[in-house]
Amino acid sequence: MARGKKNRHVGIVGIGETKFSSHREDVNQPEMIHEAVRQALDDAGLAIQDVDCVVHGNMELFEMVHQPDMWHVLGTGAYGKDSFRITTGGTTGGTLVCAADNLVASGMYDVVLAIGFEKLQEGHTTGGITNMADPLWARKLQSGALTDSAAVKLIEEFGEERAKRAAMTYRIIMDQHACLNPNSHRAFGLDWDQMDDLITDSPPLIGNLRLIHMCSQSDGACAMIFAAEERARQIAARPVWIRDHITVHREETLNLCTNYYPNNPTHRFAAEQLFARNGIEDPLDYFDVFEMYDPSAWWGVDWLRDFFLLEGDSHLKLVEDREIAIGGRMPINPSGGVIAANPIGATAMVRVAEAAKQIRGNAGPHQVPKTVRHALASSFGGTMWTVLLMLEDELDGWGMP
Repeated sequence: MARGKKNRHVGIVGIGETKFSSHREDVNQPEMIHEAVRQALDDAGLAIQDVDCVVHGNMELFEMVHQPDMWHVLGTGAYGKDSFRITTGGTTGGTLVCAADNLVASGMYDVVLAIGFEKLQEGHTTGGITNMADPLWARKLQSGALTDSAAVKLIEEFGEERAKRAAMTYRIIMDQHACLNPNSHRAFGLDWDQMDDLITDSPPLIGNLRLIHMCSQSDGACAMIFAAEERARQIAARPVWIRDHITVHREETLNLCTNYYPNNPTHRFAAEQLFARNGIEDPLDYFDVFEMYDPSAWWGVDWLRDFFLLEGDSHLKLVEDREIAIGGRMPINPSGGVIAANPIGATAMVRVAEAAKQIRGNAGPHQVPKTVRHALASSFGGTMWTVLLMLEDELDGWGMP
């Protein structure tokens, strides 16, 4: 979506999130989804009759239920309404937000409800991931989401001790954030005096990736309501505006075609394109908070460089100086991030929802202690897919031509 191409501005007017947990045995899928939908409707002060369209997403393969949206009308309120089902892997939640934004901006609908969920206890996540990869061409993916590629990269560039301490610093900060968020699945109360023990004693997964670094699988749902500008201003005292978003896909096999495809990580390519078309020269200075899809602490550290277009060891210094903490220069994941909760179909939507809460100033105990006007949210999935979204508190300065 090029800047200025929207027919209408779109505002986020309602947000709902369940408590995230390893097992939600107390509810079935529609009941769990209904919790988030009910919260979002109440947050917006709307009834389900006010919603024109429902966009629904999860990873069907993980729960082993085909076309789950057909069953979930009991919890989504989609019966009799236009509805879309979307699945794009780990980026599903971000894709849902982009789709809802486009549906409203296009003029097709005035109010759209988007729902992302996962109940991962009811399926086999790793089995699903490994069976999606071609056994010949995509054999590098047969370990599923477990990889220490970022660790290898950081260790080769900055040395083992510095890289390992940076990754664990990131991990402890994320846990401290998670302990502030009542919806977190994993909040351990980690402290700085545990760093050396965590680096050496946490159970290894693969290479330098240890259990403490890695996200888990969670049950939970997130729902968001999007409205066209006129309706958004009627519904919400403070809508959060979707300024722009970009989606970049790159399959593993495209590495064979470097003569055509840009040889950039998808995160950096997405950031370069998005910021350039919005006139943002210094993203680290412009944005007030970033909700990043960080499947592991190693990736979290590494990806800071790409998303903020940094060079050298600037990204490591941000972590080492604890400037990514909730009170730092660039708060990263005040919610605790993906390492704190990972209901895969909802995970990327939670990043957008949490960024929007920060702009509204009602994130609760994990609210950033400064005025948040500009927020960034990312999604990650598939074979290095990226969705990157910009949220704003006001429309001033970037209206449509």
